[in-house]
Amino acid sequence: MEDVVYKPIGIIHSPFKEPQGTPIQPPAGRDVEGTVEVFPEYVEGLKDLDGFSHIILIYHFHLSKRVSLTATPFMDDQAHGIFAIRACARPNPIGISQVRLVKVDGNILHIRDMDIVDGTPLLDIKPYVPRFDAREADRTGWLEERVERLPKARDDGRFLG
Repeated sequence: MEDVVYKPIGIIHSPFKEPQGTPIQPPAGRDVEGTVEVFPEYVEGLKDLDGFSHIILIYHFHLSKRVSLTATPFMDDQAHGIFAIRACARPNPIGISQVRLVKVDGNILHIRDMDIVDGTPLLDIKPYVPRFDAREADRTGWLEERVERLPKARDDGRFLG
């Protein structure tokens, strides 16, 4: 199979200058504001995006330098398979965040409720549509008993090495 190569369409700006201390999911970054700078050649693709209250950002974990098939996530003290957690030390270091879209100003998206490190390369944007994207989950695996830890959970730098 051929390699798959993506080119960033923009850059994400946030108050988090390093992974350590960054919220680990958008709900833990409630009311944190930032911007998404979409490169000029992609601005036409923003047409009608301002009609959505939330968007999904797909990005490259540019500071992740290692790959591991098991890791201990921030909200547990046991290792799990990398595909059962959302850590950045993945075979393909791709992240997703659902954020609130405050406004579109030319090529700048003003967003809120973010958990992304400043300078993160943006790969894609998708509109969040509850009817498509929100599902009732029967099981949440190992997180079932730990999800209440989210509001205080922060990156501690464990995946940088």
